[in-house]
Amino acid sequence: MSQMIHAPVVIVGGGMVGLTLALMLAQQQIEVTLLEAVKYPAPQADGQPAPYHSSFDARNTALSRRTVQIFSDLGLWQQLQQYATPILQVQISELGSFGKARLNAHEEKVESFGQVIENAWLGRVLLAAVHAEPRITLMDGVVVKHLSQDQQQVTVQATQQQGATTLMLQVQTPLLIAADGRDSFCRQALGVGASVHEYQQVALVTTVQTSDPHGQVAFERFTPQGPLALLPLAGSHRRSVVWTVPAGSEQEWLGTDNDQKFLDALQTAFGGRAGRFVKTGARASYPLAQVLAERQAIGRVVLMGNAAHTLHPVAGQGFNLCIRDAHVLTRLLTAAQQAGRDLGDPHALFEYEQARLTDQKRVIFFCDSVVRGFSNHNPILRLARNTGLLAFDVIPGAKQLVATYAMGLKV
Repeated sequence: MSQMIHAPVVIVGGGMVGLTLALMLAQQQIEVTLLEAVKYPAPQADGQPAPYHSSFDARNTALSRRTVQIFSDLGLWQQLQQYATPILQVQISELGSFGKARLNAHEEKVESFGQVIENAWLGRVLLAAVHAEPRITLMDGVVVKHLSQDQQQVTVQATQQQGATTLMLQVQTPLLIAADGRDSFCRQALGVGASVHEYQQVALVTTVQTSDPHGQVAFERFTPQGPLALLPLAGSHRRSVVWTVPAGSEQEWLGTDNDQKFLDALQTAFGGRAGRFVKTGARASYPLAQVLAERQAIGRVVLMGNAAHTLHPVAGQGFNLCIRDAHVLTRLLTAAQQAGRDLGDPHALFEYEQARLTDQKRVIFFCDSVVRGFSNHNPILRLARNTGLLAFDVIPGAKQLVATYAMGLKV
């Protein structure tokens, strides 16, 4: 069986960025067809989808204030807020060293430095909103096999599994947005290269329970193994752990047999700052790399999300940067539609790419510098790091500058 589809805009990839962008466009009266390779769980009777999808994993996302503002504009924040926890204070330090720095939301005259939410909840709310939006056609279980374009349109050939039947799809659109992840098929099909820097590190991710309440405090602790983030979660004693360790060492921390070993290591890293680490969930591991596409606008195709840039999670900037990209692209497409212009005009898409480069390069440089700076064990550099952390508390404007970066407000 085969089916031909024509759509004003096609998004390939229905992870959190693809779902959010689809909702942004639909809010502006732009119809979207969303193609996702993995089958979504069926919506439940109350309108909420079942809890698992491959993009909605055990990880957590720190939403910047700018991202929260965007979700508010979409009418989603009231629902998301019940699953999110505000960050009211950030403490940055290095294990075994004298330097430390603190950011306090009250002192910086902001409501919070952002909100931490579990991906499973964020994904569920986004997916439910997409199901409820008539301007979005959601097609899951769709695997893109071929992509080509000419001056007028982009053509996608794909398969969709429907029970025992494989449906052959041909989708044509004046604008395709590829949000299909770090190893983007669309990017490769277009012959666009990417610079890849493997950090030789793995992120260990889990949720822990501590004896002391988290008090909406986030910790960034630099350890000999790598950066260790401890973030507050919904529930006064639940915290998210993201610990960057050398690639190849992750197996010694995974599995229930290593629960106590992992808790002991956290206790050593934090001392009494969080109280006692009393319980840990299962750990998951994710290899870390920086992947930057050489181009993001290719004719009538735009790369979005991790297909355009994948960052180290040390500063929690990746998702927030993607949402800012999506917001700018939505503004451009809204103006084009209102003026009756071609949504996939290659010149306009190239202007979008150029407009986003400054913000992207700044965030990429910031994240990469933090990773490299705190991964170097040279004693002179270690002294410089700690002196810098001490100076952070006394240099006028330093806190405000870092807070502005962290909140995603500097665009």
